[in-house]
Amino acid sequence: MGLTTPRTVADPLMETLFPGAPSAVEWGLDRMQAALAELDNPHLRYRTLHVGGTNGKGSVASTWASVLQRHGDRAGLYTSPHLCSFRERIMIDGTPVSADRVTATARRLRPLARRQRMSLFEACTLLALEIFAEEDVDSACIEVGLGGRLDATNVIRPEVTAITNVALDHQEYLGDSLAQIAAEKAGIIKPGIPVVTAEDRPAALAVLKARARDVGAPFHRIERWRDISGLGLGRRGTRFRLGTGGHAGLELETPLPGSHQAINAALAVRALECLAKPPSREAVREGVARVRWPGRGQIHRLAGRHFIFDVAHNRAAVSALARVLADMAPPRPLVVLAGILGDKDWSRMLPPLVDLADRVVFTIPSSAPAERHWNPRVAAEEVGGGVPIDIEGEMGAAVERASALAGGGTVVVTGSCHTVGDALLVLGHDPFGGGEPGR
Repeated sequence: MGLTTPRTVADPLMETLFPGAPSAVEWGLDRMQAALAELDNPHLRYRTLHVGGTNGKGSVASTWASVLQRHGDRAGLYTSPHLCSFRERIMIDGTPVSADRVTATARRLRPLARRQRMSLFEACTLLALEIFAEEDVDSACIEVGLGGRLDATNVIRPEVTAITNVALDHQEYLGDSLAQIAAEKAGIIKPGIPVVTAEDRPAALAVLKARARDVGAPFHRIERWRDISGLGLGRRGTRFRLGTGGHAGLELETPLPGSHQAINAALAVRALECLAKPPSREAVREGVARVRWPGRGQIHRLAGRHFIFDVAHNRAAVSALARVLADMAPPRPLVVLAGILGDKDWSRMLPPLVDLADRVVFTIPSSAPAERHWNPRVAAEEVGGGVPIDIEGEMGAAVERASALAGGGTVVVTGSCHTVGDALLVLGHDPFGGGEPGR
């Protein structure tokens, strides 16, 4: 198949940016605020939009950036984690910033990051906020890293806030119940700043509403039955019609497949309506249609096979992927190539996918930290039975095996950003490639 050698670290560039910075989660905003103050607060030089939630954050943020670019803004986008290159985390007008820009700015910020004892994620967030100021963006769309209340991104002063949903994930940091996790997510809701959510479960919704009420934040909610109609999944993505709001009746099509992506797009549009200068209907239509967010139901024909790449890494995301696959009815046989991190709830994540598959291949993404590797043999013993499961510990061999089993059918690569990114690189397909941002 002409596969390339898989990577063995997350990204060589990322390894060199802030050497010695701890990768562990470091709660608190003091370090970020102090570092930003030393830089004369670059994050206040442009408009920001902030999105948190369990799943769909990146889809909303990338949709915002795409629409704002068509609106005439120079639009920044900060997301995490990445698939193939750290540069994907900091984009301007849909293009990753150059490696030279990233390394030069990181080199200048290193002494400050060390003085403030910043974690790696804090330092990378500082890097993004400074680059956006240096590059003179008009707007920056910022995705929460983890939680919200104490996340490094929560230093910004957004013009609008969105919370996609609340589901059980990262319980070791955020709590064991929906209400506890919702309280952490709700921490990005700020006084007087409009907040929009698509959450519908009473336990979580009550927490979000209470926070908005307590701080005086106008509260808006997307409801599928009311806000989305004419839903359909086609070859080019997901079609739907907005039911309410300033763009009611607008027909939209996002290239991201699935009813959940229609909800994400509707949420993004409703949040944009809250801006002081909201984008036009044409900018919304074109921006939603041209969003690029790889690894989310991404369909490709590579190396003579049909591939679907989806980073589903928790139970809610896997359920959404299973619904998309059922609706798509991709060519059979359907082979699921899964690599899940060891701290995820794989015993509950895997059954919906295994039930849809004709064959399954388990692997270990080589770019994942060694301490987070799962044991695919244990997983195969627990969830196996009706469907044959192969174990290939190395990504190149796993892609080869899954491709051979699929023949003229479909390989679904899923389980984590590491898994999808490693598989894309093995197949020689960096979704963003190289290039420089405009100007």
